[in-house]
Amino acid sequence: MSEELFQSKDTPAHDPMNGAAPLATRMRPRSLDEYIGQSHIVGPGKLLRRSIQADRINSVIIFGPPGTGKTSLAHVIASTTKSKFESINAVEAGTAEVRKILSVALNRLQTSGQQTIVFIDEIHRFNKAQQDLLLPEVERGVIRLIGATTLNPYFAVNAPLVSRSLVFELKSLTEDDLLVAMQKALMDERGLKNLPVMVTEEDLRYLARLCEGDARKALNSLEIAARTTEPASSGEIVLNQIIFEDSIQRKSPVYDRDGDQHYDTISAFIKSMRGSDPDAALYWLAKMLEAGEDIRFIARRIVICAAEDVGMADPQALLIASAAQQITEFVGMPEARIPLAEAVIYISTAPKSNSSITSIDEALSVVRKEKIQEVPDHLKDGHYSGAEKLGHGKGYKYAHDYQDGYAPQDYMRESKSFYKPSGLGFEKKIQERLDVFKQRRIEALKKNQG
Repeated sequence: MSEELFQSKDTPAHDPMNGAAPLATRMRPRSLDEYIGQSHIVGPGKLLRRSIQADRINSVIIFGPPGTGKTSLAHVIASTTKSKFESINAVEAGTAEVRKILSVALNRLQTSGQQTIVFIDEIHRFNKAQQDLLLPEVERGVIRLIGATTLNPYFAVNAPLVSRSLVFELKSLTEDDLLVAMQKALMDERGLKNLPVMVTEEDLRYLARLCEGDARKALNSLEIAARTTEPASSGEIVLNQIIFEDSIQRKSPVYDRDGDQHYDTISAFIKSMRGSDPDAALYWLAKMLEAGEDIRFIARRIVICAAEDVGMADPQALLIASAAQQITEFVGMPEARIPLAEAVIYISTAPKSNSSITSIDEALSVVRKEKIQEVPDHLKDGHYSGAEKLGHGKGYKYAHDYQDGYAPQDYMRESKSFYKPSGLGFEKKIQERLDVFKQRRIEALKKNQG
């Protein structure tokens, strides 16, 4: 039915406002049956759904990207609970308001036995002291807390508060979810039913893709398009992809500079370079650049990846990454995107070896756990007066006096093996060279013993 037209019914005239609140607010679900998406937590038989239906909500923290239904879920709970429901926004509420709500909740519980559900939107905006105010009342059961945040609560909310709450993650809504939400809005009295809107499912899906799982953006963009488009001669408001693009203005990546999107995207970026997928690495790079990520942060991660994941398999990668970092500092955006992309492509397509990190970490482990070895006498500094009497430097073999610049001698009192070449790329040559040196050392040892 991709070509079927969705048309509001009984729409004789162009209604200029149809309610002052934004469409996303007017279309908030009134019950679980109207709630769209998040079936992994509110689907049939799921814990949160059972708790809501039984009015047995304990303290919960809901987190997820914007427009995924956090506030809507709180309103659904408010419509079903027999508890007193208090709603505050952490951006606007101060400590005094929080204290007042907690005091009233305690009095209500003591006098009538009625519990209070306190919904705090953007709870991560509360500072530690404000969050600590909630903890005793949550612990004593004076209030049942519902906190909503776009950030991962394990990083953004006080640990004691998180430990006393059930944590539910909301996912970005699917294209089908957004399609259903917009279709409902077009046919609902609270929505756009009284506007003569004509739009195909294909065009609605296009808007859904632009909105990247954000129902608020989808609904409000739909309303902007409907209310700013001149009716055709037939009186119908015909919406299409061009109008939607204009209404949404710009496809802005979902990205937070200090939250999950930041860490998840840089993780995908590094793993794509490590996994030798230049296309995926360039995509995540483009997302970060478009979202305004600090290019110095990106450059640092590229340098680290060059050393950690390419390493000795292609030492040139570190030079290119380092050059990209310096150029980025020097020229800035938008030109910096070019050397950054060059470094990303080089690292992604280079042979891989993590021998640099594994070898130094193994050496550090030995240094930390075992007795520190004394420097062998023949390697000690022999350039000062009296060194010869101590035997320092005696017997040292100057490497350049020997074949291939290698002198077979001990460089530790107790031999250890940390560096293990991967055999890939340049390390294949390194391994061949080390094998030659090892054989010459064995021969020299046999000669000395003989």
